[in-house]
Amino acid sequence: MSADEGIGSAREAAEDGLVVTFGRLLGVANRLEYLAGRALEQECGISHLMYEVLLILGRAGDPGLAMSAIGRAQVLTTGGVTRLIDRMEAAGLVERADDPADRRGRLVRLTPLGERTAVRATEVHRGNLRRLLADRLPGEHWERFADDLRVLSRAVAKEVPRLR
Repeated sequence: MSADEGIGSAREAAEDGLVVTFGRLLGVANRLEYLAGRALEQECGISHLMYEVLLILGRAGDPGLAMSAIGRAQVLTTGGVTRLIDRMEAAGLVERADDPADRRGRLVRLTPLGERTAVRATEVHRGNLRRLLADRLPGEHWERFADDLRVLSRAVAKEVPRLR
């Protein structure tokens, strides 16, 4: 069936190449996130989402980031990012500090424990991702796959509306 032809039945819908490929992408991503996330929780005591925030803050460096920037990076609502940062602060991974550029603003930054946890979790995560993902593709396929994901990620990021 060409891309211009319509879908005439539920079977054709279920067997549509583009739809099947997207389903595979979601399935692989969900299973990888489950396996890698479970390993982070078991070996480092943090969720995958917390790990992602540690990386965002690690990239930002000092003096830190506004919670709104963290929320945008993770596509979280204001309430969602507040609850997450509250949990991370209670665990000693992050701290809130005054924003030197805005005396009314507050920034979130890594604590020394957050820094150590990011390093340890990355060691664990890399090992699991190598085993579960990278080692499953031949080297030349891996490079192309990584490049294609980068292109798709940037393109799709532009389409996501800003959450409040």
